Amino acid sequence: MDRFYSLGHSSIDFHFRQSSRDFVVEEIPLYEFSGEGEHLVLYVRKKNLSTLELVGILAKYLGIKNKDIGYAGLKDKHAMTKQYISLHKKYEEAMEKFSDENIKIISKTHHNNKIKIGHLRGNRFFIRLKKVNPTSALKIDEALKNINTFGMPNFFGYQRFGNDGDNHIEGEKIAKGEKRERNPKIKKLLINAYQSHLFNLWLSRRLEINTLVKSFETSELETLLNMPNEELKKLKAQKHPFKLITGDIMEHYPYGRLFEFDGTQEDIERFMKRSISPTGLLCGNKVKHALGQAGEIEKDFDDVISEDGARRYAWIYAENIEGKYRSEEAWYELNFSLPKGSYATVFVEEIAKRKLV
Repeated sequence: MDRFYSLGHSSIDFHFRQSSRDFVVEEIPLYEFSGEGEHLVLYVRKKNLSTLELVGILAKYLGIKNKDIGYAGLKDKHAMTKQYISLHKKYEEAMEKFSDENIKIISKTHHNNKIKIGHLRGNRFFIRLKKVNPTSALKIDEALKNINTFGMPNFFGYQRFGNDGDNHIEGEKIAKGEKRERNPKIKKLLINAYQSHLFNLWLSRRLEINTLVKSFETSELETLLNMPNEELKKLKAQKHPFKLITGDIMEHYPYGRLFEFDGTQEDIERFMKRSISPTGLLCGNKVKHALGQAGEIEKDFDDVISEDGARRYAWIYAENIEGKYRSEEAWYELNFSLPKGSYATVFVEEIAKRKLV
C-alpha cells in the first residue's frame, strides 16, 4: 500500500535489513518487579527466534504448555531482542541447566503475578542503516530533529500483514462471514490485519490532508477537501504538522480517557505539549466514532464486522532519540524508544520516506 509520510524531505536511499547485528530491541517493563512471589521472571536475550518460538522451546524443555509461560509482547524474529518472561518459580532449578545457542538468560527475579500481554511501557531500539552517504546522513539528522520535536504517525508496520502482505484480504472475508477460519487465534490475527489495513488507509489520508493544507490556499482547499472555509482556516492556523479536525476523538497521552475535539485552542496547545493525541478507528463493535468533519473522513475507512473495535493513537512520540553517522563504514546508527504497539520499522520508513519492503 502506497502511503503518505509526515516529513517534507525527498526519499533517502540507504540499505536496511532486519538482522541480529543491525536490529536490537530491548523491552521496557511497565513496572518494577517486586523481587518476591510465586512467579520466576527471566530477562531473556534471543536472536533469530520469534517470541512464540522462544516460548515453544522453553515449554518443551520444561514439559509444560506454552500458555504456562507469560510474556508482555511479541518481539521480532529477525533481530536481537531482550524481553521478560515469567514461569512458576518451581521451574527455577530446571532453568539453571537450560542451554540454547540462540537463547541466553541475562538475569532473574521474582514477582507476585504472571506477566501478561500488554504489561510493558515500550521498547528501546538500536538500528544500523548501511550504505549511507554524507548527504543522506545530513537529511537523516534533520529528520530525527523533526521527529524529536513533533512526533510521528503511528502506522501499523508491514509485519502486521504477514509475509506476503495480504493477511487483511483474508481477514475481511472472515470478518464479513464470507469465509470460515476454525482456529480462533488465526481468525483474530487475520481480522486484526483487516482493521489495521483500514486504519493505515485512514492515517495516510489524514497525512495527505496535512500536506494539502500546507501547500494550498484556503480558497483552493474548499474544493479539494470539501470542507467549510472556517474549518480550513482553523487547520491553516495550527502549527503542528498533524492537523486536528473538529470531531476528532482525542486521548490523553500516553494513556487515558477518550474525548471529542471541539476545536478549542486549549486542546490544540495540549496536543503541542504532548498531553493529548488524536486517535484513529479500528473498526468494529462497541467503539467510539469521530464526529463532524473528522467523522466524514473516518466513515470512508469504517466497516461493519464481527469483531469489537477500538481506538489507536494516530500520533506518537519517540523518546531518547540518538543518531550517529559513521562515515568510514557509511553507517548511520539509531537509538530510540517507542511506546508499546508502535513499530520501529515505521520510524525508519518515515525517515526514508519510502517502503522498506
